[in-house]
Amino acid sequence: MDVKSLKKEFRHVFYGNNNHVLSFFAPGRVNLIGEHTDYNGGCVFPCALSFGTYAVASKRQDDKIRLYSKNYEGLGIVEVDINQLVYNKEHDWANYPKGVVKIFKDAGYKISTGFDMLYFGNIPNGAGLSSSASIELVTSISLKVLFDLNIDRLGMVKLSQKAENEFIGVNCGIMDQFACGMGKKDHAILLNTNTLKHDFVPLILKDISIIIANTNKRRDLAASKYNERRKESEAALKDLQKKLSINTLGDLSEEEFEANKKLIMNEVYRKRAKHAVYENQRTINAVGALQNRNIEEFGKLINESHISLKDDYEVSCLELDILVEAALEYGSIGSRMTGAGFGGCTINLVYNKKIEEFVDKVGRKYQEKTGGRADFYVATIGDGVRQIL
Repeated sequence: MDVKSLKKEFRHVFYGNNNHVLSFFAPGRVNLIGEHTDYNGGCVFPCALSFGTYAVASKRQDDKIRLYSKNYEGLGIVEVDINQLVYNKEHDWANYPKGVVKIFKDAGYKISTGFDMLYFGNIPNGAGLSSSASIELVTSISLKVLFDLNIDRLGMVKLSQKAENEFIGVNCGIMDQFACGMGKKDHAILLNTNTLKHDFVPLILKDISIIIANTNKRRDLAASKYNERRKESEAALKDLQKKLSINTLGDLSEEEFEANKKLIMNEVYRKRAKHAVYENQRTINAVGALQNRNIEEFGKLINESHISLKDDYEVSCLELDILVEAALEYGSIGSRMTGAGFGGCTINLVYNKKIEEFVDKVGRKYQEKTGGRADFYVATIGDGVRQIL
């Protein structure tokens, strides 16, 4: 759906708002490697995608905020007062933009009136490609432009993360918002989540593409299990801090972890910490392999990441494991789950000449083993959040 059509739809939905309508876009993201390390002070390696969330918006003359999504038309217009922004389960998706507005206001940004905003996302529903962060960032840039706010991209990223943590109640790290906000076309971002130091790394894959495979499994457990994993990791860190002077699990080398892992009394917590430490090092090594054009090594590290997520962090599921197993059987150089887990997507490195065969054979095997249908997308790497003129 193009922006011109969305503006026309805006006029139809919000009949009577004749103010100037502005349009914005924030991408989804895929993480190449570095999963569940962002809240553990480690490194991640995400990139922004070419699909994401569009928003068209216009200021009002009163205190009403009216929100409408083309993806949730059955919910209709969600209307709230700008001075009474509280989480409401019945508002579903609209809690994300509500949370962003609330956090902006709490941070001292002057949002002087209400506004009308229409959203449309072409991120596959429930795929784990960060539709929530995409909504948060597209709302953030809308507020910045509509109300002429003095905030840069990093500021929007931080407030969007805070909205998800404090308003929505998901204790996510900063990776999703950072990738959606700071992405750069044809580049991935090596981000140290502890310091926010980051480097843009060209994704030069030549005759290889990144294929995203979607399980189409609902991720009902993702939010609660995500918070559970975070608590388990924090408990492991506290045990290690009885002897070690560290602030995060990302501060540890693999050797330091192995020498001190028995400080973590709970075996499950020890496995969670092992994943965080080893995944952090895998991410750094993977970026090095990519920069050295060693795609086979890059793929090997991606495979190891999935095994760790499955066995040590225990956030995979049958559907994800079947997709990974089939991908490696039918020509993927590297395959792993990406995102929070318990459903969602895998990423796969596939030679361009094999893509058609890969999609056909992996899709068939997935259907045979699960009875479900997987969807496949060739990942195109795009820029971060922006106004569309």
